[in-house]
Amino acid sequence: MNTSKAEQSGHDLSAVTWRKSSASAGEHECVEVADLPDGARAVRDSKVPEGPAFIVGPGAWSEFVGGVAGV
Repeated sequence: MNTSKAEQSGHDLSAVTWRKSSASAGEHECVEVADLPDGARAVRDSKVPEGPAFIVGPGAWSEFVGGVAGV
């Protein structure tokens, strides 16, 4: 059985709200992000929404966003 990192981490992604960047202009070649109750983020491929997702902790997510934003 092949389980995703989200399942292995104990996060239930069935009720989260997924979003993608407004810069995606409606294209389907993006990643989607969902906020989790513990401050972590789930990330998945928008082309395969039923596929696996991975979890990024709050600190790592802040570092990533700061790096992308050039902060």
